[in-house]
Amino acid sequence: MDGIPNRKSTALVVIDVQDSFMPVIFEMGRVTDSCSKLVKAFKILKMPLVFTEQYPQGLGQTIPDLAVLMEDKAVEKTEFSCFRNKVFKEKLDKLKKAGVKQLVLCGIEAHVCVLQTALDAISEGFEVFVVEDAVSSRKRTDWQTAMDRLQQSGAYRVSTEMILFQLMEKAGTEEFKQVQEIIK
Repeated sequence: MDGIPNRKSTALVVIDVQDSFMPVIFEMGRVTDSCSKLVKAFKILKMPLVFTEQYPQGLGQTIPDLAVLMEDKAVEKTEFSCFRNKVFKEKLDKLKKAGVKQLVLCGIEAHVCVLQTALDAISEGFEVFVVEDAVSSRKRTDWQTAMDRLQQSGAYRVSTEMILFQLMEKAGTEEFKQVQEIIK
């Protein structure tokens, strides 16, 4: 794997962007804005998306701005790593059989669910891209430490625009114009 995402082999995983986290996450507005851009762009590019919710009975549902974009029900989990959840694992196994080898991760919290999911994804043979401006934690130091740990473990640190422009590859297409409107 070469660190270059490919539209035919990439999926987006939106991890636990839920109501109860809104008031306590460091720069949550940045996270929700970036996650929304990613989801909208992946839909325009007709690329696979998977949403998760950590214990939604206690932590609430996916925030409304993202929930309206979901085409499929979120995977409910209590496991920190999405890969330790049976339903999520089945979805990823299907995607892997369909040629997905790369995962773009966004969501919260960076040092818990995002980190553990990324580490398990790497051990499962996926190439992982963590979108720095689309992940966070309650504390800035936990977010920063998670970003460093992810890089040490082989995940690529990217920004929303970086990953989207890499996936689009060129300007001038109708998809490019639509995605450009989202990221302005």
